[in-house]
Amino acid sequence: MHEDKALTRLLKQKAAELGFVAVGIASADAAPLAGARLRNWLAAGAHGDMVWMESRVGQRAAPTALWPDVRSVIALGMSYAPAVDPLALADQPSRARISVYAQGGDYHDVVKRALKALARWLVDQAWGPGAADVKVFVDTAPVMEKPLAEAAGIGWQGKHSNLVSRQDGSWLFLGMIYTTLDLAPDSPGGDACGSCDACQRACPTDAFPAPYTLDARRCISYLTIEHAGPIPTEFRRAIGNRIYGCDDCLAVCPWNKFADLARANRAFLPRAELVAPALADLLALDDSGFRQMFSGSPIKRIGRNRMVRNCAIAAGNSRDPTLIRALTPLLEDESDIVRDAADWAIAELISHHPGD
Repeated sequence: MHEDKALTRLLKQKAAELGFVAVGIASADAAPLAGARLRNWLAAGAHGDMVWMESRVGQRAAPTALWPDVRSVIALGMSYAPAVDPLALADQPSRARISVYAQGGDYHDVVKRALKALARWLVDQAWGPGAADVKVFVDTAPVMEKPLAEAAGIGWQGKHSNLVSRQDGSWLFLGMIYTTLDLAPDSPGGDACGSCDACQRACPTDAFPAPYTLDARRCISYLTIEHAGPIPTEFRRAIGNRIYGCDDCLAVCPWNKFADLARANRAFLPRAELVAPALADLLALDDSGFRQMFSGSPIKRIGRNRMVRNCAIAAGNSRDPTLIRALTPLLEDESDIVRDAADWAIAELISHHPGD
């Protein structure tokens, strides 16, 4: 028997007070097809180097596989709707494009802090200590956030495979609370993509073999963030000046016209130095400079070598011969991937400016 609906209403009010713009509830078994779809995706090798998805696939397949006692899943979304067009730097090749979600505070910290506060409220205030158990998750645990968020009614997985919300477009950070409470579920989200294929057409590397299916091995977000080795040559020119992630498939989604900037959490407002950094400055970063610049940012987790690798690729795409000066010292860098990217970039720039 479900808990009193009044308690669910209070829970949603508290979630709003803590900065969540979307909240929904699903039963723990509400996404029964997610596990099979995940296994098929992994079997196709579409996850690339993300071996951590394979290693805990059993736990990831269903909430009860991770925690047998869970009865309900509370799915929550926090808005990071951008104030400016995420594609605005496409015609400024000497400037670096950083994905909108990474220009402000680290969402792991911000969302988890709010989740923990909501979970404490749920246990200590609503039902009293010991009456309910909870676990909170933000991105790093074996949890299928997007299928569960769809099952809880806060949006649907669009053709780009990310969640889309009628109220907040493509700009939601997701967090989950698993609980032993039996809460009344919300109606699941309904697919409203229709015949639109804007996200499919926008992808620079053709990373969607079919609607609703992403091949991570071709995705710029994967290549610039998750992939540890040299970026495959076939994708380097398509990366353009994107040095951390890619917003193209999200930015073109028509549902974004309904996203309200006023609903965005101020913690995710962009830091001035991350809005349009000069590639020349980023190429000069050593490990200490990298850590200082990206302190408190999700970018910090990829480390200096991947970041400078990405910046060298972007420099090679810039057609700006003045960047050869910044790239040249990297030919002697301690990192193999940095040396490789710098060598490629210099060759690209010389090919476009053979007389310089």
